[in-house]
Amino acid sequence: MNRREFLAAAAAALPLSALAAESTRTWRVGVIGHTGRGNYGHGLDTMWLLMPETEIVGVADADPAGLAQAGQRLRTDRTFGDYRALLDETKPDIVAICSRDTDQHRDMLLAAVDAGARGIYIEKCFCRTLTEADEMVAACDRSGVKCAVAHRNRWHPAMPAVQQFIADGGLGKLLEIRTRGKEDDRGGCEDLWVLGSHPLNLAHAFAGDPVACATTILQDGRPIDPTDFREGGDAIGLIAGNELHARFETESGVPVFFDSIRRAGIPVTGFGLQLIGVKGIIDLKVDQPSFAHWCPGNPFNPTDQPRAWTPISSAGVGEPEQLSNVREEVATHVLPARDLLASIEENRQPLCSARDGATTIEMIAGAYASHRVGGGRIALPLTDRGHPWAGWQA
Repeated sequence: MNRREFLAAAAAALPLSALAAESTRTWRVGVIGHTGRGNYGHGLDTMWLLMPETEIVGVADADPAGLAQAGQRLRTDRTFGDYRALLDETKPDIVAICSRDTDQHRDMLLAAVDAGARGIYIEKCFCRTLTEADEMVAACDRSGVKCAVAHRNRWHPAMPAVQQFIADGGLGKLLEIRTRGKEDDRGGCEDLWVLGSHPLNLAHAFAGDPVACATTILQDGRPIDPTDFREGGDAIGLIAGNELHARFETESGVPVFFDSIRRAGIPVTGFGLQLIGVKGIIDLKVDQPSFAHWCPGNPFNPTDQPRAWTPISSAGVGEPEQLSNVREEVATHVLPARDLLASIEENRQPLCSARDGATTIEMIAGAYASHRVGGGRIALPLTDRGHPWAGWQA
């Protein structure tokens, strides 16, 4: 499949259920957090209070004080110090795995599957290793559980319009996709894990599965070695390097680049991705009020004429947004949640499924694995499914 065929298929396959009316049934939601160990990241607990079609039936938190606060915040008196007790006693339809500490995700998801949940909404990053990712995907597939990973920008209503614009040839030949992290104090490997997962996930939606990777990772300008390792935030495990440059080959033939340098320029400015084609550039900004913009003109053909950036709405390039509260429904995860509920009713995968979350982890692990072989090209998926730094010697 060539790149235009891939993008056309992707655009045609986009379900619109996330924008549909509320479900006619009431879904019972169990919330799992852990105060002091990832807490309740990015509103994954309170989002359900915004949806009349959902009812929070209980919350679990191993921290007693945090549990009491969570019960008040979520308006439930069914509070549990152990998430397994929550699952056993309330039997929720939907389980929200809210902790940002990634080392807890695998056990929480497997417990939710075993308890009979029909859907799971899980904080990113999905997990720590490809072994965990494989277990989690297999468990969901085996039981038919629909799992959505909280890369919320994947559900932005402008995404289908962007994909359709590309499929219709508006961008011309898609040459490459450039992604960057926030490039704040976490710049480099931590940025790749914790923040770069967002633009990489979006790039996957446009370019398809990664098939190879080559990477350079530096610490203060020199290649990293095992003495540079430290524990990363959000319990992601060992990280090293404050500068990272990765190139991914993809099934569509469109190369994807990820770059992050600690304190590079103005933090957050580049956080997102640019789709570069022969007819212009589409810029997508992660978590920004104005998500998508189009700049026409071959980017490699200088001109003395101004080139304006035109917003892209759910209705298309330069069209006024017809949907109300777009930013709020993306930021509060309401659109992702409604798509998850619709995916259960329609027996399809959510727009960002467990398998999509695992692919993002594959790209991150691939970037590390390439450095271990001197930055050379390494095929994906990786054969070693453990943590890419495990047992590495200089």
